[in-house]
Amino acid sequence: MFSSPILFLVNVLHLAIMIYTWIIIIRALISWVSPDPFNPIVRFLYRATEPVLRPVRRSLPTYQIGIDLSPMLVIIALQLVDNFVLPTLAAALLY
Repeated sequence: MFSSPILFLVNVLHLAIMIYTWIIIIRALISWVSPDPFNPIVRFLYRATEPVLRPVRRSLPTYQIGIDLSPMLVIIALQLVDNFVLPTLAAALLY
């Protein structure tokens, strides 16, 4: 199925990026309503995403407009890694 361990690693990283992207999207959607903070799913979403979103949120001056753009910026960064860095890394390591 996979011709080399490098391609396997690239595919695993691609899958991890896609799963984490969906976790961020679900967390952003849940934040539009008042979720129960003691719900295990809500707690998992916050624990899984907050370490990545918090530094981005701190560096953005969005507190003045009241819109949290950190999920969108993290998703864009993840997609850049997935679409450009991983293929370049795979090509460089394979040849």
